[in-house]
Amino acid sequence: MKEFSTTWKRSKKPRKQRKYRYNAPLHIKGKFMHAHLSKELRQKYGTRSLRVRVSDKVKVLRGQYKGLVGKVEKVNLAYNYIYVEKAEFTKKDGTTLKYPINPSNVVILDIETDDKTRKKILERKQKEKSEAGK
Repeated sequence: MKEFSTTWKRSKKPRKQRKYRYNAPLHIKGKFMHAHLSKELRQKYGTRSLRVRVSDKVKVLRGQYKGLVGKVEKVNLAYNYIYVEKAEFTKKDGTTLKYPINPSNVVILDIETDDKTRKKILERKQKEKSEAGK
């Protein structure tokens, strides 16, 4: 049996939705790593969301770390989590671990634009937005 169906569209059953997300290949899991942009960035780049990357500055909107602003230190594509600096918990034995946060629960405040491919993505999104507006 095939693990992932490319023709699957939707289902009301949470079991099938979870299966789709769990078995998705990495290029599709990357789409799950998108987070909303702040209002200023949304105006500047003309797009609503962008994939979260390491060293992006984000603000946590949900959970026990709500209101925390920090840089993304690690992105785990396999489990769909990001790890933000200062978001950590202490175990009973005294060790501290990073707290995993879902990208849908953060808003991107500042993006890292040193990457050529990311600049290309932003330019493409701006171009698509301007063509759609015509």
